[in-house]
Amino acid sequence: MKIGIISGSHRTDSQSAKIANYLNKLLAETHADVETWIYDLGKAPLPMWDEALFSGGEHWAPLDELKAQCTDTDGFVVIAPEWHGMAPAAVKNFFLVMGNGGELAHKPGLLVSLSVLTGGANAICELRMSSYKNSRICYIPEQLVVRNVLGVFNEDAESNNGEEHDYFVDRGKYALNQLIEYAKALRLVRDSGAGDLAPYPNGM
Repeated sequence: MKIGIISGSHRTDSQSAKIANYLNKLLAETHADVETWIYDLGKAPLPMWDEALFSGGEHWAPLDELKAQCTDTDGFVVIAPEWHGMAPAAVKNFFLVMGNGGELAHKPGLLVSLSVLTGGANAICELRMSSYKNSRICYIPEQLVVRNVLGVFNEDAESNNGEEHDYFVDRGKYALNQLIEYAKALRLVRDSGAGDLAPYPNGM
């Protein structure tokens, strides 16, 4: 099984990437048989969507590798910081670009948002409301809203707020366990052929 982790911040050194790396570590500790990969949209930004995506624009050539990687993946962790009460453009653009090619279709997604203060819920709501339509990603009921993010998921234990950090580690393991089980279950849906996108490539 393979799980992809998308860090959705524009920042080159982001808290989203910090969380991506920590959740990757938790997966390695709890599910040694699961392969993982991380795509950091801050360090490897995708071009903003344009019509050349469909006509073979040269700047879209590197996307083929990411699409192949997503196709070969069984589930996703999607990390979106909340900026100005919204999910940032990079992660929204990720779903525009992946669109309706089937790379994410009928695969489970665990949504993770974060805030340096007490926000985070708006980004989750925004992605649940719209990003699944054509991509057909299946967000699981569980989610992580990592508030006061500067004090949790740090490799340096002295930088962590002990009680909050321990809670989010336990909650993270709980969420990741669910993601793995959904990934197993949704293989049956994909293998059945019921989710064939050929008749209706766009969601309603």
